[in-house]
Amino acid sequence: MNDPIKNRFDFVLLFDVCDGNPNGDPDAGNLPRLDAETGKGLVTDVSIKRKVRNFVQIAKADANGRLPDGYDIYVKERAVLGRAHVDAFNKLGIELGQDLSPVPVPENLTESLKDVTLPEGMELGQDDDEHMVLRVSGTTDKKEARQQIKDAEDLAQEAKRFLNKALSDAKTRKPTQEESDKGREWMCKHFYDIRTFGAVMSLKSAPNCGQVRGPVQITFARSVDPIVTLEHSITRMAVATEAEAEKQGGDNRTMGRKFTVPYGLYVTHGFVSAHLARQTGFGEDDLNLLWEALSSMFEHDRSAARGQMATRGLYVFKHENELGMAHAHDLFARIRTKVKDSVSVPRSFDDYTVQVDESAIQGVTLLRKCG
Repeated sequence: MNDPIKNRFDFVLLFDVCDGNPNGDPDAGNLPRLDAETGKGLVTDVSIKRKVRNFVQIAKADANGRLPDGYDIYVKERAVLGRAHVDAFNKLGIELGQDLSPVPVPENLTESLKDVTLPEGMELGQDDDEHMVLRVSGTTDKKEARQQIKDAEDLAQEAKRFLNKALSDAKTRKPTQEESDKGREWMCKHFYDIRTFGAVMSLKSAPNCGQVRGPVQITFARSVDPIVTLEHSITRMAVATEAEAEKQGGDNRTMGRKFTVPYGLYVTHGFVSAHLARQTGFGEDDLNLLWEALSSMFEHDRSAARGQMATRGLYVFKHENELGMAHAHDLFARIRTKVKDSVSVPRSFDDYTVQVDESAIQGVTLLRKCG
């Protein structure tokens, strides 16, 4: 990997949506997120980071979909995070305990164990026959687990004996602090998103790789003006089951709902810390890949739900040193976006003006990456 960056950066990202849902809220029926008091639209930082991760996977993958060393993605679709931890320790040659084979839970204990908070590294699950089983991680701290079981006042003695017996049968060993630090370094080196955004890697069911505070932080995006959420009825000329077809007498229609924003221009702010970059190994190549991702991520995130989304501006303030030469909020204020006076209802990017104050600031350079 290349050397860590040596400059602080602050950036402003502009993007828009036309006839799409930029970031649905699952707690609100997938309605576009908004600030209830102002009516302005919101897009979470998590949503933006997801698109960066997806772009890196596309941009760096070879013809067979394999990612080069250093550019794997930790938080990706269908990932089991603990597998990466185990792989890291295996590659480092650090031998830890072995996970205990699932232990069937006696039927007379299933109800009493359902609502109990088990010690870290112990969890209940189901086998292929949907019978309750107990799993014990190879990194469980036996001493700590036994003490927690002993102190559990709502746990029957028979249940305590069962849990302690499983602990005795397990071959466990937690990583030392030095081993966890090595695991953390390995994860930073091999996963782009950990090196960039950081990660909490102190999982209960996998070797502890500690926590990483990433050098790149992104705020929620907020629309320049209030948004309007439209609700559309949609029809599918087919049904899923024979029962539905019989009920409709062969009409075979399925009704649904779809939510869109007619138009919204969003602004988000970001920060890149050289100090934290030293801790994760985030270098110039990583930084350039980030700018490329923010500029082009919507080009590879097309769907009927998204409508038309595009990056409209990426303005980067580069400081001449690690600490920075100006406050971020003062720099962000130099990028002003407003609807044109002649427009009453904005419906495109052309309905806005973006004013950029390019007057010199000592020790800060404005870089236009897009827009």
